[in-house]
Amino acid sequence: MFLKRFLLLLLCASFSVTACKKEKKAIKQTEVAFKKEGELTIFKSDSTSVRLNIEIADTEYETQTGLMYRNSMAETQAMLFIFEDEQPRSFYMKNTSIPLDIIFIDANKTIVSFQKNAKPFDERSLPSNVPAKYVLEVNAGLVDRWNLKVGNTINYSK
Repeated sequence: MFLKRFLLLLLCASFSVTACKKEKKAIKQTEVAFKKEGELTIFKSDSTSVRLNIEIADTEYETQTGLMYRNSMAETQAMLFIFEDEQPRSFYMKNTSIPLDIIFIDANKTIVSFQKNAKPFDERSLPSNVPAKYVLEVNAGLVDRWNLKVGNTINYSK
């Protein structure tokens, strides 16, 4: 009798462990929300301008994370990366699901180069090709739609 109860208990315990192993828990990534930290204006050569609300990345963690783990960004929003020095920069799209235009800007706040239509999740290097102190990320296609050019300037306030 004891042996039958023991075997029945053992069978029930192994069944419940097996059933628990088959259940997979889905881990849902929490989306990072845009946090307005300043405003930026792009001054174009035709005397018009583009105004944006910006989130600022100026710590090592913020510059490494950038726009990762976000599903969307409004057309009037952007992320401005601020570095301590001016040097050639290189970005990539790891864990970034939003297609982007990347705008490289020198210490004088002049646009010096672009990487347009950066593909989501692409880990290839997207270099500035010239020294840059600031990098502005906007939704893909906006550089062309706004008709931005190398030589346009920016100004921002926190």
